[in-house]
Amino acid sequence: MRVLVVDDERGLTRALERGLAAEGFAVDVAHDGERGLTLATDTEYDAIVLDIMLPRRNGYDVVTALRERGIWTPVLLLSAKDGEHDVADGLDVGADDYLTKPFSFVVLVARLRALVRRPAGARPAVLAAGDVVLDPATRTVTKAGAPVHLTTRELALLEYLMRHHDRVVGKVELRDHVWDGSGEDLNVVEVYVGYLRRKLGRDAVTTVRGAGYRVAG
Repeated sequence: MRVLVVDDERGLTRALERGLAAEGFAVDVAHDGERGLTLATDTEYDAIVLDIMLPRRNGYDVVTALRERGIWTPVLLLSAKDGEHDVADGLDVGADDYLTKPFSFVVLVARLRALVRRPAGARPAVLAAGDVVLDPATRTVTKAGAPVHLTTRELALLEYLMRHHDRVVGKVELRDHVWDGSGEDLNVVEVYVGYLRRKLGRDAVTTVRGAGYRVAG
């Protein structure tokens, strides 16, 4: 497995390079965010270990740029910051895991192996379908660039449909995941799909007769 380590602490990168090599990883190293982004863009890696506080471009910006370019290599963020908002910010921009410095090397290796085992595929931080864009981190929705106000339940329904845009989603599945299967009648799904259509346009959610719904675009 090939891993990119991006950190400006040269002593740490040397130690990680030696340790990961001993664990059977092939390791490339960069000491600033710009160089790390170039390597991550031009080379196919199985995982990236990325510090947040970097010269030239910080780790948040690197992750954001990678995801915008359609590069979904798993990213493990490193940081001396251990606040819950710091962790949330890292995950919201598209990172896959977060490890606070100082850390156990054994734990880092285990998390890297866990990341590599995950199925490959797009995991966008911001969801888009046609001209509808949903940012789960800020809980905001726009249509053709204009903000649209959705209730919490409407937002949850739209997000579930957008995350499963590649297939038809049945009423029972939507009821069980969006309403937590809390005894709601299946008609509630149809009602809320109607709310979404009124706010986003009739073509925003299409009905597949006898099967369920799918988000358009």
